[in-house]
Amino acid sequence: MDSPTQNTSLQRLQNVEKRIVRVLELAGGVMDELANPTGPRKEFINNHCREFMKMIKDIQVTLRDEIKSACEYRPFEKCDYSSRISNEICCKKLEYVLSQLDAMKQTIDEYQGEDVHYSLE
Repeated sequence: MDSPTQNTSLQRLQNVEKRIVRVLELAGGVMDELANPTGPRKEFINNHCREFMKMIKDIQVTLRDEIKSACEYRPFEKCDYSSRISNEICCKKLEYVLSQLDAMKQTIDEYQGEDVHYSLE
C-alpha cells in the first residue's frame, strides 16, 4: 500500500508502475523456476506467488482509489450551492445588460446616421 507521505496522484501512479514491474519480475522468476531442469523449489514458488498476490492486491486498491478520486472530483464541491447559483445568475444578468447596451449603441448609431442625412439636406 502507499505510504501517507505519497499524497499526489502522480506519485501513487508512479508507485503502481514500479509494482507492476516487480509483479512481472516475480512472474518471470516463477516461470524460470518451473522450467528448472532439476524441478521447481516449492518454497521459492510459494514465496514468489505470495508476494505476487500481495502486489496485485495493492495495485488494485491504489488504482480503485485513483479512479474513485477522479470520478468524484467536482470543482465546486467545497463551494456553497447558493453562492455558486448566485454567481451563475450574475453572469446571466451581465450578459443581458451587455446585449441591451449593444442594442442601445446600435439605435444611437442609427439615429446619428439619420441626423447626418437631415443636416445634409
